[in-house]
Amino acid sequence: MKNRQYRSAAVSAAAASLLALTAGPALGQAYPVKPVRFVVPFVPGGPTDIQGRMLGEKLAQRLGQQVLVDNRGGAGGNIGMELTAKAPPDGYTIVIATVGTWAVNPHLYKLPFDVMRDFTPIIQVSTSPGVLVVHPSVPVKSVKELVALARARPNELNYGSSGVGGFGHISGELFALMTNTKMIHVPYKSSAPSLTDLVAGQIQVLFNNAISTVPFVQAGRVRALATSGAKRLAVLSDLPTIAEAGVPGYENSSWSAVAGPAGLPPAIQGRLHKEFTGILTDPDIQKRHSDVGAQIIGGSPEQFHAYLKAEVEKFGKLVKSAGIKAASGG
Repeated sequence: MKNRQYRSAAVSAAAASLLALTAGPALGQAYPVKPVRFVVPFVPGGPTDIQGRMLGEKLAQRLGQQVLVDNRGGAGGNIGMELTAKAPPDGYTIVIATVGTWAVNPHLYKLPFDVMRDFTPIIQVSTSPGVLVVHPSVPVKSVKELVALARARPNELNYGSSGVGGFGHISGELFALMTNTKMIHVPYKSSAPSLTDLVAGQIQVLFNNAISTVPFVQAGRVRALATSGAKRLAVLSDLPTIAEAGVPGYENSSWSAVAGPAGLPPAIQGRLHKEFTGILTDPDIQKRHSDVGAQIIGGSPEQFHAYLKAEVEKFGKLVKSAGIKAASGG
C-alpha cells in the first residue's frame, strides 16, 4: 500500500515538473488570448495617432485579436508613457511614441519612469522630416523672407507645436538659435490642434510632422516654405530643405518607436517584433508612409535601444544649450 502511495506521489511530482517546464513556452505560443491595448500618448488626429491606427489595424490582422488604440494625451506624451511603464509586462499593453517623448522629455520633466530602464524595446518604426509651413496670410514665400520678417518683428509671430519639447518646439528653438530670431512658442496637447489653428489663422508658423501636414500643403490650405530633414521629400520634391533655403547645417527629423513595459517576456517581445517587422515590409504600409515623406526604419530591439540612448544624449545637450524649460506645471 505504501509503495503504491509512493509511486503515485512520484508520478504526480513528475507530472507537475513537466507541466512547469512546458507552461512557459505554451503560454508564449498562446499569446495573445485577449485584445491588446496600443497606447498613443497624444490626442486623436495627430501623426502618431494616424500611424498608430494604421499599424494597429495590421497588427490585429496578424495577431488574430483586437488591437484597441488608447489615446492618452497630455504632458507631452508622459501620461501615456507612464501608463505603459506601469502596466503588467504581459504583452497586452504597448505604446508608440515619438522622439520628443522618448528623448527630449527626460531632460524637461521629473518623470515617474526612466525611458531606458522601464520599457522593453520592440521596434523603431519610421523617421520623418518636418515641414515648415505658414498661414497663407503671412507675407513670406521663402525661409529667407521668414527670417527677415521675424527679425523685423521680434516676438510678434506665433509658432505652434505638440507641446514643450515636442518635435515642433525643438525645431522652432533650433531655427531661432541658428537664425538669431525670436518667435512666441504656443504649445498644444498634440500637433493636430496646432495644425487646425494654423489653418484657421490663429497662429502664423508651424514646424510639423510631414505625415499630417503634406495633405494640407497639397490642398493649398497652408504655405510650405521648406522641409526640416537633411534631404528633400520625394512627395514635395520642389521644396528645398531649410538648410538649402538659407540656414546651412539645419536638420531635425521626427521618429517613432514601439515598446512595452520593462520585463516583457522574450517570447512575447520576439512575437511582437516579428509581427511589426512584417507590417513594416507590407507594400501598403510602405506606400502610405512614402506618400507623406516618412521613411520606414525597422531593425532589431537592440538597435532601437542603442539609438534611443544616443538620442537621449544628443537632445540633452540641445535642451541645455537652448535653455528650454518645461511648461508650468509640466
